[in-house]
Amino acid sequence: MAKNYIITGLDIGTSEIKVLAAVKNQETQSLDVLGQVRYPSFGVRRGIVVTPEEVSARVTQALSQLQQEIGQKIEDVYINISGSHIFSTPSSGSIVVSRADQTISDEDKDRVIHTAQTFSLPSNKEILNIFPREFIVDDQGQIKDPAGMHGLRLGVKIIALCAFSPFLKNLTSSVLESGFQVSDITPSALASARAVLTPQQKETGVCVLDMGAGTTDMAIYEEGDLVHLAVFPIGSDLITHDIAVGLKTDLEIAEQVKREFGACILIGGDKKETITPPKERGNGDPLIFTHKMLVKIIEARVSEIFGLAMDEIKKVSPKGMLPAGVVLTGGGAMLPKIIDLAKKEMKLPARIGLPTGLAGINSDTTLSTAAGLVLEAADLVKNNRGIMPVLQTGIGGKIKKIFKVFIP
Repeated sequence: MAKNYIITGLDIGTSEIKVLAAVKNQETQSLDVLGQVRYPSFGVRRGIVVTPEEVSARVTQALSQLQQEIGQKIEDVYINISGSHIFSTPSSGSIVVSRADQTISDEDKDRVIHTAQTFSLPSNKEILNIFPREFIVDDQGQIKDPAGMHGLRLGVKIIALCAFSPFLKNLTSSVLESGFQVSDITPSALASARAVLTPQQKETGVCVLDMGAGTTDMAIYEEGDLVHLAVFPIGSDLITHDIAVGLKTDLEIAEQVKREFGACILIGGDKKETITPPKERGNGDPLIFTHKMLVKIIEARVSEIFGLAMDEIKKVSPKGMLPAGVVLTGGGAMLPKIIDLAKKEMKLPARIGLPTGLAGINSDTTLSTAAGLVLEAADLVKNNRGIMPVLQTGIGGKIKKIFKVFIP
């Protein structure tokens, strides 16, 4: 990595844009955070960019603020993608080993992976990432890296992550129009997983749930590999909407109620609370509610999210067995007693996932995606010495479609 190469993670969320810049410390080899900026988001609905012009204007503001804060120019960014249009699908491929001595080469690995990618997709959908789950040499599976082994046939099983092309174009154009290059695009769940999960958890079997404002992004890992990904169009904003409807109040008051008194399980007695509207809103009647009423509203929506997650878990593990359990992160994970509700509804171990690997943001679940983007970018640059490849085929790693989209 170049000495002063700045890595910038840009998390474009439904309610907030978060930008995080870091640089590699050449002495300690650690990543040092240079600065971070939060800016209100608009033009994003349930994780999907619906008005690129609005998003571009806000991305421009956020990145301009960050450049002023760190006193350095940013040229390229690593961004996330979210929305329920993202899906994962398994595929497989098989080839005859090319060398006469039947030694499997890296070229054979690339060829068999390319074969596994040639499955049918609608013309308006495309592959984002490829994750090899296992290689098969002459019917012997469970092989992580077959290079150097001998065999007649080489097979592979992969997980492909796909997206709706128009939404992907909206996302990239919103950044390009702000004057920055897009170096790479990573699904939000994978970025968060990079920041909050350990290799041991991924090996044992774990699910990460990134509970954002507009979506809940989910990724499941087993034996060190990604096995499933899903995005639900339900997030903490919908909890606010439920409170507004249930308590018959406006959204700003509902958000205040959620932040000050919200919980997933009743804590203490059923106390009564009163919220007086600000004077600038007129002389409206005070909002009076009980903790039991509020918890009932919140619990119903959070339980729905956990139910959807369990449905997805059972697609890859019929008995719902993930020994490392579920790791919750994102802004929605800050709700009090959410871990207790997760254990109750999902019947799995549960904990809060805090980003690691970047000093100064360890206690902020809302920065998990941005932190993960920076860490993923550092991995890419380190593995490829600053040159982005067409494919990255490291053992157990993902095979990236490299975007490196430049300003037109």
